[in-house]
Amino acid sequence: MVETGSPTVVFTLDAPGGARALIGWTLMVDGMGGIIVETEAYDRTDPASHSFRGPTPRNAAMFGPVGRAYVYRIYGVHWCLNIVCGTEGAGQAVLIRALEPTQGLDQMRARRGGVADSALCSGPGKLCQALGVTGVHDGLSLSEAPFALAPPAQSVGEIKTGPRIGLTKGVETPWRFGLSGSRYLSRPMR
Repeated sequence: MVETGSPTVVFTLDAPGGARALIGWTLMVDGMGGIIVETEAYDRTDPASHSFRGPTPRNAAMFGPVGRAYVYRIYGVHWCLNIVCGTEGAGQAVLIRALEPTQGLDQMRARRGGVADSALCSGPGKLCQALGVTGVHDGLSLSEAPFALAPPAQSVGEIKTGPRIGLTKGVETPWRFGLSGSRYLSRPMR
């Protein structure tokens, strides 16, 4: 088993390994955040990945140094936060799908219009809205402010695996990872 208590080690795992390993880690942005409870993996061999057709101005961060944020807008509306992993130039990233919010709740509630705490960060767009993540964060290091990433303080529960959500290509690839029983997931794990 790979020791994954160091962000540097997690960043060098391939996308599926990093997506699984990040469950239970604490992600903070400007002092707000919580525990990562759901992720998805993407790599260059995957037709659903932004890196599948090679580097572009939009996905440049995916081909840059590991441990950086890859932030993009989906449907022209919602920001999505990914962590670049693997090796530099590999085009691999982990989408942070959901957090259990633990710090900065009042500001997250204000940004999200007073929704229930279980819905504050229960999807990639909701998470970015709650944490204030936008395109200005694209390419920034997860090891430096405004980001902070810390390993779990205790043992993480059962991690379930399943197909990713909202895709038309690579639908069957079981690269969605979620903390079993968490009420903060974007959708229940089957």
